Amino acid sequence: MKQVREYPSVHITPKGERAIKNGHPWVYDGEIKETKGNPENGCIVDVFSGNAYMGTGFYNANSRITVRLLSRNANDKFDEAFWRRRVEYAVAYRKTVMPGDDFKCCRIIHGEADQMPGLTVDRYNNILSVQIASLGMECVKHMVYKALWDVLNNMGEGIEGIFERNDVALREKEGLTQYKAWYEDNSFTHPESAVTEICENGVKYFVDVENGQKTGFFLDQKYNRAAAARIAEGKTVLDCFTHTGSFGLNAAMGGAKHVHSVDISQTAIDMATENAKRNNLENIDFETADVFELLTKLANEKNHDYDYIILDPPAFTKSRGTVRDAARGYKEINMKAMKLLPRGGYLATCSCSHFMTDEMFRDMLKSAAKDASVSLRQIEARQQAPDHPILWNVPETDYLKFYIFQIV
Repeated sequence: MKQVREYPSVHITPKGERAIKNGHPWVYDGEIKETKGNPENGCIVDVFSGNAYMGTGFYNANSRITVRLLSRNANDKFDEAFWRRRVEYAVAYRKTVMPGDDFKCCRIIHGEADQMPGLTVDRYNNILSVQIASLGMECVKHMVYKALWDVLNNMGEGIEGIFERNDVALREKEGLTQYKAWYEDNSFTHPESAVTEICENGVKYFVDVENGQKTGFFLDQKYNRAAAARIAEGKTVLDCFTHTGSFGLNAAMGGAKHVHSVDISQTAIDMATENAKRNNLENIDFETADVFELLTKLANEKNHDYDYIILDPPAFTKSRGTVRDAARGYKEINMKAMKLLPRGGYLATCSCSHFMTDEMFRDMLKSAAKDASVSLRQIEARQQAPDHPILWNVPETDYLKFYIFQIV
């Protein structure tokens, strides 16, 4: 197909062509042979290999990912109707996989997995918390926001505001500034407070979309928390890296004898404490401490009665270059947890780093179990919730590993 549209064009190498044919939506700077039509950063370009049309996407010469494909249909027009269709597809998918009340706190748009590259939209009850990490999406955001507002409110979902959590360093690689604020426009309103309440798995949480981690809360572990809670009844639980208490609160709600939740952040512990009060839970307490140091201390004291440990650490690596160091960190906490648990005890453990692949994570767990002189009986192997969909041709969308074991 020859180019017949007004868009500038990018012409790519055979390597870039193979990647696109294999379904990956990114064109890297080293895969570009030539540009035609003087594309401006943030604009839309057609991508060609020779005379063959490969797709259309956002262009940004400031980024190593120079083109982020939006479509492989040469007839698409990237107007309000196009973005409304994309939003409608994303919302319809979430209504299917996150039914009932789960739809009130879920990820509505998951970037490339929803063919909206660089865009994250999380719903926390009446607030949409949005993060944009690509210049092209920044240029069309008003059309996307308007579509989100109209589609959700026409369904009676009661969205009252859109908060932009654009305070991530990744934006600088795209030539964008960092900030966080309510999106202000004549078409939109917003509540006075950026704090709202959600209910997940029957647990109520206060969520601060302005100051909380990421967009306000970690939604991807929703069903993993429910799985962890199912085996908590009657157990004494050590909940490590609790953040605002999510795994610990689920375990407490699941009937644990007692839960001790730990995080290094006093701010997170303060909010976790408030969340426990909100749910009238008295079988949980909280401590501000370094988990690595606490696990070592418990191992030396040997006077604890934990029979269930939950490890939900932050991503120890955000690049391939540091993955070996991350593996050592994961192994240290998992080996210490395995040593602390009695025979018959339970361990829930995870990694949220894409670069720590499932194969690497499993190998680390095997090595940790060997060094701890225990065996692992697998109960569950899980991934992120389906509102964070995995595209098999885009490995970057596959990042969360979650396992539950019995120590035998």
